[in-house]
Amino acid sequence: MVNYIVRRIVFMIPGLIGIALITFIISRVLPGDPAVMLAGEQAPPAVVEKIRQEMGLNDPLYIQFFDYIGQLVRGNLGFAWHTGHSVLSDFATRFPATLELTIASFLIAVLVAVPVGIVAATKKESAIDHISRVFSLIGACVPVFWLGLMLIYFFYSKLGWAPAPLGRIGEDINPPTHVTGLYVLDSLLSGDFIALKQSISHLILPAICLSTGTMAIIARMMRSSMLEVIGQDYIRTARSKGIYERSVIFKHALVNALIPTLTVLGLQFGYLLGGAVITETIFTWPGIGGYVTESILATDYAPIQAFTLLSAFLYSFINLTVDVLYGFIDPRIRYE
Repeated sequence: MVNYIVRRIVFMIPGLIGIALITFIISRVLPGDPAVMLAGEQAPPAVVEKIRQEMGLNDPLYIQFFDYIGQLVRGNLGFAWHTGHSVLSDFATRFPATLELTIASFLIAVLVAVPVGIVAATKKESAIDHISRVFSLIGACVPVFWLGLMLIYFFYSKLGWAPAPLGRIGEDINPPTHVTGLYVLDSLLSGDFIALKQSISHLILPAICLSTGTMAIIARMMRSSMLEVIGQDYIRTARSKGIYERSVIFKHALVNALIPTLTVLGLQFGYLLGGAVITETIFTWPGIGGYVTESILATDYAPIQAFTLLSAFLYSFINLTVDVLYGFIDPRIRYE
């Protein structure tokens, strides 16, 4: 297995270089001049030219690209001109917020979708099955931005059940003592239950919004996998031996049905982590997604390139993790 993991990691490198090249080219052909955006529309041409020189925009594209790759090799993700900080420091500040939102959304999706998929498969063609399929269809089709706005409208504007969608915690509440950067976890570790209540109340709506599409996909996959496994001969044999139905479902069918579902879970976690841009923008969530949106509006190349590269790496790493987990679920799998 060690050789397999090392080989997969080595194979990631050409892919990441290709993604870096594509992102670099696309960012350079987009309309807008970062120097003008930074200096202002009314800035004198001499000031704009000086900024372009400082940003290295006057160099040929191939030199800019090799400089960018050289910085990546040294662990430097570039400089965010619109914030005045390095991209790495900005990511370190904002990544915990994105990670917390991603984990909360993933947990909600799994805790709802897996049981729904199991029940729908075991009660095929029942009312529960039909409701779950309609729910999955709607969840997969509803745009995230529309759902986010509807959640804010009903639960904040109309019902007043949720706090204002302005960040991770109320403005009058001090954040919990920093340990991990995840407010809910830090609140528990420090015993700050006021901050815990506030952080959960701010987290729940964006987490639900982000998890809806993933919830629908996981529920459909879980139902499909369970139906396929339940129809196998060994399940009928287990039932004919008089084994309790609950044991048949959870000890025999579920373990095998989780193998294809695990692939979807891994991919969806990567999607949530890299696709929170719209949700973070709608709920003013101070994560990487909102930061990248600001970078796009400012035509700031480095954060956009770093975010794309980070997303690609996370997808590759999560896929590798899922492949390794297969071996723990099914010992018959061999890594070549």
